[in-house]
Amino acid sequence: MNYRRSRLAGGTYFFTVVTANRSPVFNHPAAVQCLRTAFRSVKCRHPFIIDAMVVLPDHIHCIWTLPVDDSNYPTRWRLIKAGVTQGVKPLLPAQGPTSGSLWQKRYWEHTIKDEEDFNRHVDYIHFNPVKHGYVDRAVDWPYSSFHRFVREGVLPANWAVGEEELVGVGSE
Repeated sequence: MNYRRSRLAGGTYFFTVVTANRSPVFNHPAAVQCLRTAFRSVKCRHPFIIDAMVVLPDHIHCIWTLPVDDSNYPTRWRLIKAGVTQGVKPLLPAQGPTSGSLWQKRYWEHTIKDEEDFNRHVDYIHFNPVKHGYVDRAVDWPYSSFHRFVREGVLPANWAVGEEELVGVGSE
């Protein structure tokens, strides 16, 4: 099948990337470190900005902005996935749920259209650990850009506390 993806040079994109069989690969701190290493390595060779991100046990949500003359996020994802796989595979049981591929073959991509769309997706990213029941407050999830947003004064540490649900974006 031939999938069509939006390819806007200098674009800002929301992504959801899921592990194979929703295996909780990122329950292991060493796997999260492999992910960080892969991102750093790819960003050195193929620059991009990570505007927001959350790493959950079995999936990642993030927003990237690419350089003005560049639309090649598929290469970046291919290299990140390969780097994580290379680093994580030795940490996992040989006959576990990820004994084949570590990742689902495809990923969800959405081109951010405007500031409102961007803000909705950032909220979705930061609220996702609460939505999935991992924590009661966004500030309690360690693998999230939420902490950077708090440090920079963009959001208060008690953001969305008591919210039942933030509506309207993302796909998992």
